[in-house]
Amino acid sequence: MDAAAKSGLPFDDIRNLVKQMPEADQTAMDAARDRQGQLTKPPGSLGQLEEIAIWMAGWQGDAVPQVKRPLCAVFAGNHGVVAQGVSAFPAEVTAQMVANFSAGGAAVNQLCSAFDVGLKVFELALEMPTEDITQGPALSEAECAATMAYGMEAIAGGCDLLCIGEMGIGNTTIAAAIAFGLYGGAAEDWVGPGTGVDAEGLKRKAEVLRAAIGLNEGQLGDPLEVLRRLGGREIAAMAGAILAARMERVPVLIDGFVATSAAAVLHAMDPGTLDHCWAAHKSAEPAHVRMLEKIGKAPLLDLGMRLGEGSGAALAVAIIKGALATHGGMATFAEAGVSDKD
Repeated sequence: MDAAAKSGLPFDDIRNLVKQMPEADQTAMDAARDRQGQLTKPPGSLGQLEEIAIWMAGWQGDAVPQVKRPLCAVFAGNHGVVAQGVSAFPAEVTAQMVANFSAGGAAVNQLCSAFDVGLKVFELALEMPTEDITQGPALSEAECAATMAYGMEAIAGGCDLLCIGEMGIGNTTIAAAIAFGLYGGAAEDWVGPGTGVDAEGLKRKAEVLRAAIGLNEGQLGDPLEVLRRLGGREIAAMAGAILAARMERVPVLIDGFVATSAAAVLHAMDPGTLDHCWAAHKSAEPAHVRMLEKIGKAPLLDLGMRLGEGSGAALAVAIIKGALATHGGMATFAEAGVSDKD
């Protein structure tokens, strides 16, 4: 997408897409809800599984939705802010973990294999970290918009459920900075251990957030400016992938704290941008639950995970498949010859 050629500013095309978002198919949702009322069970007895089936029906436009081609898209980026000592691991670990993904050795590989989820890993100029956010904007507007456009290509091969994940040393600091830029509060509200930093590391993270916000004072009223000034390539790409999925009516599972920061940027533009999304899990990263509250999403799972790399989202595919199996495979009262309630 050559955004600059289409409009005056690179971000204009992103804003225009948000204005053109399709909505869920209410007819399909009503039909799915009616089916739920006819299945051989007490109404509401499957809890969130029923809600998931109805939600999926709305985005697939089918009263009996299916997941046949789920995809986990993992975006990897590096960050100049690592120079500030905010991570327990060096930046080269990002590329090493990408190689591990390619070799099939990471946790997300095993989870995708277990639940028949396709996996694509996208490297985002790992040899060129973004600018240190304590020194200047992470990305230019053109770079950020182009990276969002690159993320939009994640679904080009087709999928019916998208899992969003990431890899990037230092990116819990970046996610915390985005949250701080969007929501304010205290820097300490948003920082956490990430890859395992100690108390001094947490202090450095908070100092980095305050420095970055101070540097951009008066420039953070637009969520896309928050993304480019405080974000990273993998976060911009995830935001693009979420938006592209919406345009194609593909439901999305958002992974943990870092992936949620990408979703939060879109939510700040328009809360309706995330109607096609479900939070896969609640990360053990302390601020994740606070960010989920801000975007109005309740997590499907709470297993104390904080790995990233799409692992929680890939695992949550099993819940989605279970919801659709019960919705589509159970007999109705009439089919089973079971008496319904009076």
